[in-house]
Amino acid sequence: MSKRNSQSAKTAARERLRQERERQAKRDRAKRQAIVAGSVVAVLAAAGGIGYAVVQMNKPSGWDAVKNEKLVKPANSTGADGTTVVIGKSTAKKTLAMYEDPRCPACAQFEQTVGSTVKKDLDAGKFKIQYVGATFLDDRLPGEGSKNALSALGAALNVSPEAFLDYKTALYSTKYHPDEQDDKFKDDAYLIKVANTVSALKDNTAFQKDVKNGTYDKWALVMSQKFDTDSKKYDFPGTPTLVMDGKKVTGSDGRSAPTTVPEFNTAIQKALNS
Repeated sequence: MSKRNSQSAKTAARERLRQERERQAKRDRAKRQAIVAGSVVAVLAAAGGIGYAVVQMNKPSGWDAVKNEKLVKPANSTGADGTTVVIGKSTAKKTLAMYEDPRCPACAQFEQTVGSTVKKDLDAGKFKIQYVGATFLDDRLPGEGSKNALSALGAALNVSPEAFLDYKTALYSTKYHPDEQDDKFKDDAYLIKVANTVSALKDNTAFQKDVKNGTYDKWALVMSQKFDTDSKKYDFPGTPTLVMDGKKVTGSDGRSAPTTVPEFNTAIQKALNS
């Protein structure tokens, strides 16, 4: 082989080797870029996942979420937010405001002792009743039974004023009202069980649906806010509290609601005459 041919072969071999090295370098760069890009995507995806998880964790849940729901006002209520609940004969000139928390043991005792007398006077047209529900015991004990029971009372009010009163009586009865530490009213099934003792609510599918769906949950929260406002205005000692014409109707202690029928009769007559 001539020197010329030998030199040409060597030159060609070196060129092929250079080209192969360049191709390999390009492949290596592409591979590194793909790895980096993949890592960036993975980091972004992880960050997005973490961000989503954080957002989900911070989203309101339970009764906190209810605050953002649409307000549904029950039938037989009035006022801009449906929290004015007045029951009785339109001819009655006076209105007795009754402030009660569903879990309140003193409210249950009042209903068991004086409730029938209040109902008799209501039916006789001596006064109308304005009901204002409270839920402060859920915060103090804690729990959610007061809010849940108040929502169920809204569902009963949507059926009729009579269903509302009868259901309230049943919830406060010795048979069904739990110890204040026992948050039984948080259970929809228990609330429906009590409702089945009320003729207008027994096996009432519309009522039961409202209880299960929490139709009046937002209403219960807004109603409770009304109680909070009025409690500051009238300096409530607790619940039950009775108010007529802007003045508290009290028992012998001059501060709390009457605890016996004679005390109630004396206090209500005084309020009616003033």
